[in-house]
Amino acid sequence: MKQCHRCLAVVDEYTLDKQLEPLRDLTVDDFNLCADCTTIVPDACVDCGGAVYVPRGSTDPDICPACRVDRIRHTGEDPGWTCDTVSS
Repeated sequence: MKQCHRCLAVVDEYTLDKQLEPLRDLTVDDFNLCADCTTIVPDACVDCGGAVYVPRGSTDPDICPACRVDRIRHTGEDPGWTCDTVSS
């Protein structure tokens, strides 16, 4: 069992998997945080309309992890968690 990197609680994989469900292609194995330390905002990605993961202490991102990876693959540059323009 893994411990949460933020609060050191044991990660309940079932609860976290349910919370991560809106994020495409991500599972509990991609996170080292418990469900209490993870914030998911549904329908917030400007590219696909999917959910985004909000890291603690940051502004709400507008690009989901999968679209961020797609942008890195296509452009070779990391857009970060926010973008300047909305794609069509």
